[in-house]
Amino acid sequence: MLRFMPVGDSMTIGSAGEHTWRYRLWRHLCATYSGPCKLVGPRETLYDKGADAPTSYAYAEPDFPRTHLAGWGEGWLHMAPLIAEAVRASRADVLLVSLGLIDLGFYTNAEQTAENVRAFVTEARTANPRVRMVVLPVITNIRVAADASFAAQVALFNELLAKAVADLDEPRSPLLLATPPADYDFQLDTYDGTHPNASGEHKIAAAFAAAMHQAWNFGQPYAATGTS
Repeated sequence: MLRFMPVGDSMTIGSAGEHTWRYRLWRHLCATYSGPCKLVGPRETLYDKGADAPTSYAYAEPDFPRTHLAGWGEGWLHMAPLIAEAVRASRADVLLVSLGLIDLGFYTNAEQTAENVRAFVTEARTANPRVRMVVLPVITNIRVAADASFAAQVALFNELLAKAVADLDEPRSPLLLATPPADYDFQLDTYDGTHPNASGEHKIAAAFAAAMHQAWNFGQPYAATGTS
């Protein structure tokens, strides 16, 4: 059994009524991965905007393993101290990580965020020295497009992230940098400039699927059937 743990911020946890990219990737793995697999993690809910809390189970499609380690407003800073116990408890084999936007927007600069990436990887490996990780760089959102200083921090962080991945990759615990979707457009693929709509969910899932297929021959290339 191969255990995948999605790790992320508001783009990963999703909010009430959404499918989430986690669901999209799960459906892809079910269709293309040759062995048994599941999603794992210590959390299960969506974010409820009305309650301003992660208390919703109102998935657009609830019939999938909904567990994850994602949180609205949480970043590398928050997940680094949690990841070892989450990996240990769930026996995760593969971490699918989408973090950084929140860090840069509210908590840490590019250099500090990159240090938290390194701490996260170190902590994950204390729980499973053979854990695999796929990391998605920060993708453009409405603030990146509108705020030049923030855009510069995002660009610098993505450079530092690529360097950290190259430095920390090792044969027994591979670390992959996923390629951001080339055609991702926050005006078309989000509902508010940041959070993915159906087409955005498919594109994020496809980025993770492509990285795993190309590097490890997991599954097949991603094929979305429409945007619903």
